[in-house]
Amino acid sequence: MSTAPRNGSGGHGHGHGHDHQHDDEFDRGLSYDLPVFARRRMIRLLAGASMVPLVAACSTDDGGSADTASDSSSSGSSSSSSGTSGSDCEVIPNETAGPYPGDGSNGPNVLKESGVVRQDITKSFGSASGVAEGIPLTITLTVVDQSSGCDTPKEGAAVYLWHCDREGRYSLYSDGVTEENYLRGVQEADDKGQVTFTSIFPGCYTGRWPHIHFEVYDSLDDATAAQNIAATSQLAFPKDVCDTVYATDGYSQSVQNLGELSLETDMIFSDGYDQQLATLEGSTDKGYTATLTVPV
Repeated sequence: MSTAPRNGSGGHGHGHGHDHQHDDEFDRGLSYDLPVFARRRMIRLLAGASMVPLVAACSTDDGGSADTASDSSSSGSSSSSSGTSGSDCEVIPNETAGPYPGDGSNGPNVLKESGVVRQDITKSFGSASGVAEGIPLTITLTVVDQSSGCDTPKEGAAVYLWHCDREGRYSLYSDGVTEENYLRGVQEADDKGQVTFTSIFPGCYTGRWPHIHFEVYDSLDDATAAQNIAATSQLAFPKDVCDTVYATDGYSQSVQNLGELSLETDMIFSDGYDQQLATLEGSTDKGYTATLTVPV
């Protein structure tokens, strides 16, 4: 779901209006993604062609990794990991921020509100008091410097992260939660380049694979000023963990929506998702941890 994409320079190119009708917005979002998808695929094809000799010379034998099958026990324990080789070092793919960024580029701007810098994003802050229900999820992103071979953590960088709730709604925008600002927050990277958010496992809404949006900024000051975005991307979830989570109470609609999708046909991830597929560990009883390395 998206409006026009923004580039790494931080330009805010969201010009599409919306009527806050939940289903209509999500359906329209797919059409917004098409120009982004087409451009991104062309960039990947051109870049891939120019890198063939280098890849042939430097590639290692990577057998890849398959998602670990879900445990059928009552705890719903499961673990999945992305198959990213340590020798690979590419900038995280640039993606659309979608029509619900909340960064001032398409309506509300939560980044300039006092309280947005926080680890626990399950609750709304300020004058709002809503709480997002769902299976607990801890999200840890490690921001690294791609120009240094992804070995140098970007200490002091900042990440603004947001996603939909269990019902597939986005705070500030979707019908019923326009007055809430939960599932949105900013964190500053530590000396390991890491930011960690306490959240809930997002639902799967019509037309999009389960995902999390995030923007990377060079500094916390840039993030809270909503300026100079270094990267805009999305994190994807492995199917086996989604199946396990969506079998629990409250996610029933997500089961049907997920059954109509795949990573290979999703408008954002269909042209490649290796760098964006998070590693998931945990269970429905104790919650999950999602980790992803983000080269910028």
